[in-house]
Amino acid sequence: MWWNFVGRSHEEIAAAREDWMAGRRFGTVADDAAPPLPAPALPTTRLKARDRRGGVLG
Repeated sequence: MWWNFVGRSHEEIAAAREDWMAGRRFGTVADDAAPPLPAPALPTTRLKARDRRGGVLG
């Protein structure tokens, strides 16, 4: 999980961020004319998969 995105890998999170910024896949909020918040830049290191207790997987 990173920002508002959940994925199984760094690549899935990066793809979700790219889709969010391009206005794909996530839809809109009814009756809200404000533009979506931009996603912050990804960290400069790779995101690591974690288990339910926060331990690093793999």
